[in-house]
Amino acid sequence: MNIVVIGGGPAGMMAAISSKENGNNVILLEKMNTLGRKLLITGKGRCNITSSLDISEFIKNIPGNGKFLFSVFQNFTNQDIINFLNKQGIKVKEERGNRFFPLSDHSEDVLSAFINKLHELKVEIKTNCKVNKILKKENKVIGVELEDGKKIHADKVIIACGGKSYPMTGSTGDGYKLAQELGHSITNIRGSLVPLNIKESEICKNMQGLSLKNVEIEIIDQTKNKKVYTDFGEMIFTHFGVSGPIVLSASSHLVRYKNIDTLIKEGKIKLVIDLKPALLEEKLDDRINRDFNKFKNKLFKNSLENLLPKKMIPIMIDLSKISPEKKVNEITRKERNSLVKLLKNFELTIEGFRPVEEAIITSGGINIKEINPSTMESKIIQGLYFAGEIIDVDAYTGGFNLQIAYSTGYVAGLCK
Repeated sequence: MNIVVIGGGPAGMMAAISSKENGNNVILLEKMNTLGRKLLITGKGRCNITSSLDISEFIKNIPGNGKFLFSVFQNFTNQDIINFLNKQGIKVKEERGNRFFPLSDHSEDVLSAFINKLHELKVEIKTNCKVNKILKKENKVIGVELEDGKKIHADKVIIACGGKSYPMTGSTGDGYKLAQELGHSITNIRGSLVPLNIKESEICKNMQGLSLKNVEIEIIDQTKNKKVYTDFGEMIFTHFGVSGPIVLSASSHLVRYKNIDTLIKEGKIKLVIDLKPALLEEKLDDRINRDFNKFKNKLFKNSLENLLPKKMIPIMIDLSKISPEKKVNEITRKERNSLVKLLKNFELTIEGFRPVEEAIITSGGINIKEINPSTMESKIIQGLYFAGEIIDVDAYTGGFNLQIAYSTGYVAGLCK
């Protein structure tokens, strides 16, 4: 059987490997000049391969249609990708947060494992090769037409050309057009695992580049006084708002929250940061009181160096409404309590998501209702399969999105 795989990312490479091992003739088409460009930048260039969590826990970390992936995760697990890499000579290590990385800390090694396996299996690889159209006869795939007009016969076609995030890697949404021309519908495309714009942008701009570790965030829907999301870890301030691991994961949850665009437009979605989550208010008050006793003859503006990062001090002083020129021993208990509450509830207003081009992953894609979850085959066109980011599934950070790519690619490649 002749199989054409469109897209040379992790999903496409895994689909080609799986299909070739299944006895098919396989051609892997990639429009860029090399395979796996996006894989190289994952995990800040280290490649967060997958998560060590039990595969049954993965769905809890996939707010974007996670249940759809139950079957593919059973067919190709996190242990399967580790075994695959080990057989290719790549050793892995587990780090904080159940994250697996290559022992070398180089994503190039993971990519090389895939490419070496493709060569070992003698998969035909064509780079600088863009697909213009998928050909069909009646309701069945018969091949693809390339940009130069050349046609390649195929019994099956697997679309694995990514979403719209990181377009410089080749993910420019080409697959959506190919699928739509065959009758598939595309759900709303936007960024997931994406930084957030903040209404109080001047506050964020004044702290640009400041990274906060071991803080807790809550996303609050003020219309219902409801906690939409909570997380603990690291975040960073930018010229437009906030980013960092816990903010990116929050965006992945928030992007699918009901009426989110309207709520954001109305200013009803708040980001609340607890700068001292290890201390209850009473304990934090004791801590500040000790500092104030130590610095009782100093001005307030010079008394917070042991409590806050330098960039944050002017912001907190301003928001506290305590005069910066006031002596510490003149600060009232009421003022000190207000400072405590500010440090435990530093509130900002979420104004929107950064563009999908700045996102780590795409939210939205091929409607899952139109895909067989057991095979990744289209329910509309016989012989058409999907794998990876092009499908309307997306997860938190931690290796889950790459596991989605491997698992859906592997199952799509099993086509007979």
